[in-house]
Amino acid sequence: MQKNPDKSKSIRLDKWLWAARFYKTRSMARDAVQSGKVQYNGQRSKPGKIVELGATIKVPQGYDLKEVLVVQVKEQRLGAPLAQLMYEETAASERLRASNAEARKLSIFHSPRPDHRPDKKQRRQIIQFKQQ
Repeated sequence: MQKNPDKSKSIRLDKWLWAARFYKTRSMARDAVQSGKVQYNGQRSKPGKIVELGATIKVPQGYDLKEVLVVQVKEQRLGAPLAQLMYEETAASERLRASNAEARKLSIFHSPRPDHRPDKKQRRQIIQFKQQ
């Protein structure tokens, strides 16, 4: 049986996401692709989709959605600085992430929950208010 020398050029989407360090495990990457959170060239795809150079991939990271262009195709998981060389974030994605970060700093996305639980006196006041 002859080995395919071009095997390193064809890599699955879930494996590429794992190698580029978007996900901690390959199964987490597979689950994200299957659930439709990851888009390949603007469309939902399967985890077995072959990644090509120049493709755009949208990946959720925290509160943001990162849009990246595939620059390198490797199936080995490398260190973080080397993994970042496998993709290039688009300018629009960088601007959107920066504006979202600024908005979060300004508490636009702040949760309406209080910072702490009410103490005994405050709980009595809440109960008294509800009974009125």
